[in-house]
Amino acid sequence: MTSQVHRPRQAASGHGAKTANIDANADGNDAVAMFKALGNETRLAILRYLGDRIAPVNRIATDLGLAPSTATMHIGILERAGLIHTEMRPARRGLHKVCARTYDELLVALPREAHPQRQAVEQAMPIGAFSDFEVEPTCGLVDSHGVIGLLDDPSSFYEPRRTSAQLLWFHSGFVEYRFPNRVPFGARIDSVQLATEVCSEAPLHDPDWPSDITVWINGTELGAWTCPGDFGGERGRLTPTWWDDKDTQYGVLKRWSVLPSGTSIDGVSLSSITVDDLDLAPGRPIVVRIGVRRDAAYVGGLNLFGRAFGNYPQDLVLRVEFEPNVNTPNAGTRTS
Repeated sequence: MTSQVHRPRQAASGHGAKTANIDANADGNDAVAMFKALGNETRLAILRYLGDRIAPVNRIATDLGLAPSTATMHIGILERAGLIHTEMRPARRGLHKVCARTYDELLVALPREAHPQRQAVEQAMPIGAFSDFEVEPTCGLVDSHGVIGLLDDPSSFYEPRRTSAQLLWFHSGFVEYRFPNRVPFGARIDSVQLATEVCSEAPLHDPDWPSDITVWINGTELGAWTCPGDFGGERGRLTPTWWDDKDTQYGVLKRWSVLPSGTSIDGVSLSSITVDDLDLAPGRPIVVRIGVRRDAAYVGGLNLFGRAFGNYPQDLVLRVEFEPNVNTPNAGTRTS
């Protein structure tokens, strides 16, 4: 195997798929090389062709109707960008070069303006580690191996095995999580961000099933986002094989951000709630609640996905960015 670029971080994504996590700030040169390599229809055709096979260069050229020299040039660009890898294998006459695609998905963190003094604490919470709940059927929990407790029985949310849950759902109500506040004393909090994979809860699945999904932090309602549906029809990349094809398969990855200027979801303004409204006090937990109000305009339920279900290998993630007090030791970025 040959390569001439630094490899982005990889994450297994189910069914043998590989994901590259690219930080355009930290890996700027690599990101530029990847984007340039992707900006060509012929190279995209080669990546599509290699999606489910390993093939020699001459076979790629023949099947795609390319001159051998043209195929070699484009494969070289993809290889230098880290999007494919090659190796020499024995053939009838000497050796030939075979190619394989390196990744199935690229997750890109776009560049931000530098804030030299800004630091962050980021924590991941398993979706089954809720500290409180109030749910109405339909409802249930499953982990990677099967159903937890009984379906449509809210008392199943008390099961000790709930901590291993990788998917939970309910028609209305909420689940609540308590994150430790690890921001140093005296620091000024600039933003609070919550990211999770989520969708509506319909019978089986239904892409046209709106639901108003709400997030609260420390009892303050950030606002409702209307999810368009409950997604299925094709298997989630991480969804366990035992889970029925007809049921919910995956959600959408959403990020709520609370800033001094207000609250947004994926960069779109949601409400006027600011960081100062959240009452974030040192030594007190940050209480995050996600749910569907019983009086919402669209009471379409909620599916919440863990790192081993759906399309995204992550738990519920809370990130708090802050500027430390001048007398506070450098805390850096911590992840737990």
